[in-house]
Amino acid sequence: MSAVAYVAADFSNDVHWWVPLLKGVFILVLVLTSVIVAIWFERKVVAKMQLRPGPNVHGPMGLLQSTADAIKLLVKEEISVKAADRLVYLIAPVIAVFSAFLTLAVIPMAGEVSVFGFRTPLQMTDFPVAVLYILACTSVGVYGMVLGGWASGSTYPLLGSVRSTAQVISYELAMGLSLVSVFVLAGSMSTSEIVDAQYRDKWFVVALPLAFILYVVAMIGEVNRLPFDLPEAEGELVAGYMTEYSAMKFAWFYLAEYINMLNVSAVATTLFLGGWHTPIPLNYLGVPDSGYWGFLWFLLKVWSIMFFFVWVRGTLLRFRYDQFMNLGWKVLIPTALAWLFGVAMIRAVGEFTDISTGYMLLVLAGLLLVFAALSFLIPEKKAPPPKPGGEFDPFADGFPVPPMPGQTLPPSPRRLRAMAAAGAVIEPDAAQTEETDRD
Repeated sequence: MSAVAYVAADFSNDVHWWVPLLKGVFILVLVLTSVIVAIWFERKVVAKMQLRPGPNVHGPMGLLQSTADAIKLLVKEEISVKAADRLVYLIAPVIAVFSAFLTLAVIPMAGEVSVFGFRTPLQMTDFPVAVLYILACTSVGVYGMVLGGWASGSTYPLLGSVRSTAQVISYELAMGLSLVSVFVLAGSMSTSEIVDAQYRDKWFVVALPLAFILYVVAMIGEVNRLPFDLPEAEGELVAGYMTEYSAMKFAWFYLAEYINMLNVSAVATTLFLGGWHTPIPLNYLGVPDSGYWGFLWFLLKVWSIMFFFVWVRGTLLRFRYDQFMNLGWKVLIPTALAWLFGVAMIRAVGEFTDISTGYMLLVLAGLLLVFAALSFLIPEKKAPPPKPGGEFDPFADGFPVPPMPGQTLPPSPRRLRAMAAAGAVIEPDAAQTEETDRD
């Protein structure tokens, strides 16, 4: 490890009122600047993957493209929907973005740094249940999507908001279960103490590899990114819960999405990648991570995960909704439960034996990964084949359903009227269908 000793964050010197205020302003500026860079970064990386130039006009290498987009959204005309619930319609994007701003308050970005000659941890605050606070903030953020889609008074936004509800319930369960094993190993839910536990031992990405994999999959689903962007699927729902928003109200949702990407990347860095400490193997070479050096390592780890987000977006296609739900409920949650049970048992056994806890955790992770891979080989139960030929009633069960292969829909009322005008003979069943549709 590095030569500088580290203890969990000590806020006892933060006695001046301007210290937390200065930290809050720093976080706000950092987040807004990072979002501008993230938009440019994503466009550039995806363009390279798709052999396109990407932003290259506004500023050197297109660096001012994000700034131009922000100015465009600021000056665009605000459009309101007459059928919308006015108050909720306006509050929804504010809820989404302000809940996103709260997460970084408990993330340790470096050790003690000097600010105007005053020594303080580069972390706004910490408390014994800081990770639960992070999960609570992400849970509140989904209210912005749900209320925004519901209050728009339109079909596509409503469908997007319902999808976002199901998505958060499904994948936040898996995310929470994957983090419990971190609490078991670290013995704390304080973010600074979790970082300290990784400094004294190995990073949790090494000790808890399956928990890290589960968290990575769940975090992509949590922030609605490809291949899990079902709440705002352009090919199905126009823009999902944001369809009826424009100008700055749309920009709030857009801003919240990128802030949440930074949030989950910072949480992954803190809980699994050693936080702000020197990356492996530089820590064995005595490379410093004290002071503002820790902030540099923290940023490098966060932006590595941001690159992973962009890489996945440029690589994978969108899942079908049934595949998305099956992955959450039938794979991630059962695997996370089995992993948590195994970690708890290994932790208990390790207290009374000399067997390496790390070795047992790696064996458990390998077994569960093999089991999860084999579960995909189990054939699905296929529906019975439909009866060949003949018409069927799509409203037989009380709601419209598409035809199965081999089935045909009855003629539409418009087609029946055209056939009648042309003097064609209309079958009795078709005439009855036309009469029913008119009723």
